[in-house]
Amino acid sequence: MLYSHFSVTWVLLSVAVSGQFQRPSSKPSSSKDNGLRSACLGNVLRLTLDKTLAVGSQLEIDAIDGTDIIPLSHTLAAQCGYSVESDPWGNTKVFASLLGCYVDNQVDVVFTLGLRLRMYRDGHSEQVKHVTETCSYSPWASREILCDRNYMEVSSLMVTPETPVKMVAGQQVHDSWEDAIPDAAVAPNGIWKMTFHTPDPKVMLLTDAQRAGYGAMMTQTRLTYSVEVAGVPMEVFSVSTYYKTGNLIVDSAAACPTGGVVFTDKVITWHVPRRITPLISSAVKILETHMGIYGQRLDKTKMATRHYKMSVMESHIIIEIPVGSPDGYYKSHAQDYAYHITYTVEPMLELLWRAENTQADTRYKVLFPITTPLMPRPPHVIDSTVPEQRVFDILLGTFLHDVELMNITFTTRVLTVAECNARGFDVQEHHFANGSKTFSLRVPFSDELVLKQNPDPLTTVYFLPLVFGLLVLPEQTPFPHPAELEASREDVVLPTITGSCDQENFYFSVKYGSKQDNFQTMMLHAGSWRELDTELAKLYSLTGNGTHFSIVVPFTAPAAAFELVHFKSIRARVDLLLLEMPNMWQLDDLSLACYFPLTTTECYSNGTATALAVKVESVSNLNPEYLTLRDQSCKPAFSNDRFAFFSFKLNSCGTTRTFFDDVMVYKNEIALPYNTGKQSRKGPSAPEYRHTVSCYYLLNHTKTMAFRASPRRTDPVADPGVGHLVVQIRLSQDSSYALFYQNEDYPVEKYLRQPLYFEVELMQSTDPQIEVVLENCWATLHKDRTSLPSWDLIVDSCENLDDLYLTVFHPVVADTRVQVPAHIKRFSINMFTFTKDDAVLKEQIFVHCDAVLCDTTKPDGICSGQCANALRYANSLRPTGSKRGPRATDASQYKKQISSGPVLLSDSHLF
Repeated sequence: MLYSHFSVTWVLLSVAVSGQFQRPSSKPSSSKDNGLRSACLGNVLRLTLDKTLAVGSQLEIDAIDGTDIIPLSHTLAAQCGYSVESDPWGNTKVFASLLGCYVDNQVDVVFTLGLRLRMYRDGHSEQVKHVTETCSYSPWASREILCDRNYMEVSSLMVTPETPVKMVAGQQVHDSWEDAIPDAAVAPNGIWKMTFHTPDPKVMLLTDAQRAGYGAMMTQTRLTYSVEVAGVPMEVFSVSTYYKTGNLIVDSAAACPTGGVVFTDKVITWHVPRRITPLISSAVKILETHMGIYGQRLDKTKMATRHYKMSVMESHIIIEIPVGSPDGYYKSHAQDYAYHITYTVEPMLELLWRAENTQADTRYKVLFPITTPLMPRPPHVIDSTVPEQRVFDILLGTFLHDVELMNITFTTRVLTVAECNARGFDVQEHHFANGSKTFSLRVPFSDELVLKQNPDPLTTVYFLPLVFGLLVLPEQTPFPHPAELEASREDVVLPTITGSCDQENFYFSVKYGSKQDNFQTMMLHAGSWRELDTELAKLYSLTGNGTHFSIVVPFTAPAAAFELVHFKSIRARVDLLLLEMPNMWQLDDLSLACYFPLTTTECYSNGTATALAVKVESVSNLNPEYLTLRDQSCKPAFSNDRFAFFSFKLNSCGTTRTFFDDVMVYKNEIALPYNTGKQSRKGPSAPEYRHTVSCYYLLNHTKTMAFRASPRRTDPVADPGVGHLVVQIRLSQDSSYALFYQNEDYPVEKYLRQPLYFEVELMQSTDPQIEVVLENCWATLHKDRTSLPSWDLIVDSCENLDDLYLTVFHPVVADTRVQVPAHIKRFSINMFTFTKDDAVLKEQIFVHCDAVLCDTTKPDGICSGQCANALRYANSLRPTGSKRGPRATDASQYKKQISSGPVLLSDSHLF
């Protein structure tokens, strides 16, 4: 039989591919010929559009058939041998079989294809491109099988059948098939019937097969049939085709793998049967084996560079491709709201074998897209926060290029990326050379969206719970990724208390810390802690601003606790405490103690005294109202919850007087009644309290004994105070001692031998047991009591027996002016003058005395009375002549030294 150049191609639809699609904006690819590249890959034409054309657009493909424009729908593309592949970077590949529809076939050698590409953006036509490509392919194998992603194709070289012959009148007459088979006469393309082996025979007319989704065509030398792949590990297509030409029956078969892939984390292993039994009926010899990518063969050098391996084993041909090889691509997915990725690559296997019985060649080409199963890739949150910088600094990733960050959900609101940056956050997207990306976020600790907590007074823990809202393109599939950030630092500036005092008040200033006034001010008020509320703030004149507040506390206020009392001062204390609520953390405290002037005991020269009993901390449960002097009828003149004030005469209320050494002491005691032997009004639980009041006189001084208490003892301790006992000497105008010369009358002029009447008086005192005794009196020319010359007037409490004009003592009796006669001594002398070398010194004289204060209950020595020992002078030697010469002073320790003003000798009475 002769072989004519007829071939048949069947296309089986297996995967529907849209001719309209939209690609994400992502990784750019190189652009040649305005973003279009074509390649003739054996029996397939590949047209590549890079992202400059396809990304962000909706692509529609039309076939050009002469003057006709035919839109390639899903079904039509599969029937006619067209497929489309796109990666996430926006690169799109269009594959067309050279035996497909609308291809201009020139004797099965030169093939020309015309396409129109329409790219839409936002629903509006943006760009239209016409593409015409020509490929040459020769020689053909006896049978060629092509497995693409959405169809399988088989073409066979068939033998031209002989025309039927019949004998008419002994001669051979060629007959026609149309006459023999009427249905074949009207069949298109010369095909009138097909039998599909599934494996049971199923007969269909061509028109019925086309309605079922199959495509068939016949060129000058080849016939093409299309069928959809059903999606099993090896999809087998077998059909018997009946042609009207030559009553020809052609058996065709195709088998394409749909499985055989084994995945690991690092390698994709693809197994293809070495002997495909549906296609081989006898022993075969493999002549060629090629591996390729996207329909294009790779030589051994490129395979080694990419670490591809192809092994021909006894039963399989095995291809190994590393996951992540540069010929494939990764794709993001959001499965169950979790981030996953897949890796896709399209290896090609091309085999050429020869049947040993028929010597017919079969070229078997498989374009096999492989996508790994979903691989979980949970993003990592890298926390690079440096607490000292007070900013959360995090990195989220890693993602593929087709993931976008849309928003971030915080505890109280959702912010877009633009809103985050406008708020002062720093959200950035970082791209890497391998096409991956990360997102960074910086949020200041000070933002109100950051939660804050203090585990201790000095430490702040900052929390930032958030959810990143992510989107996978172009599917617009959302997925979240939560994160919780935490940082802590000792950044709390605590509030501080400072204080000072003056003579009357405490002054406190509280400076706010970093948390402003987030605390309570407590003060020890009247023995218990109390918040500085509105009432106390008004009481203590609170003032403040945004940085601090101040209060003024008088030392007598209830907030001041008395610690220690001296006779002229008191030590008071105020306690302040700053508490953080509700943790009751003590942020700061100040216990300020100062001394303030306060006279608690005063002794007066008129024989009266005042005493102030103070309630101190050591006797906090004391009620001053119940205090008394020794004589319990002597109660406080005034009292409150902190003080008791007494005023009494030193010769009353049980006051005692004692002389020892150089001191005359008056003593009394302030106490609760039961401390003097009687039952306390407060019961047995009343505190032990004694306050000794003492006044003592030391010559020119009055000593005061004051109360002092400490927390460890309740017995009062005395401190000395200073006062004055006044004794004065005056010159009377006459012997009545009713009128006296005043300070402005001095110097007083007197005649020679005119009497001078002097009075010495203990002022203000009313104590009848004190007597004034004039121990010594003398006269001098000068104010200095120790100057010379001097003359004795009274010696050892008696008149000077050496004086021709003796000093005269005058009795003192009680009257309206004189209440205690013992407090006054009166004497008189005659006016005289000093002489020198028998010359009269016409000058003034001064009279000086030493007055002794005596206890009348203990008469002894000089205190036996004025001139009580006069007989001891009877045998004394007396000086002769006028009053002159030195005087030796006797520094008695009981003396009160007094001096008169100057007395001048009048000129008219000199002799």
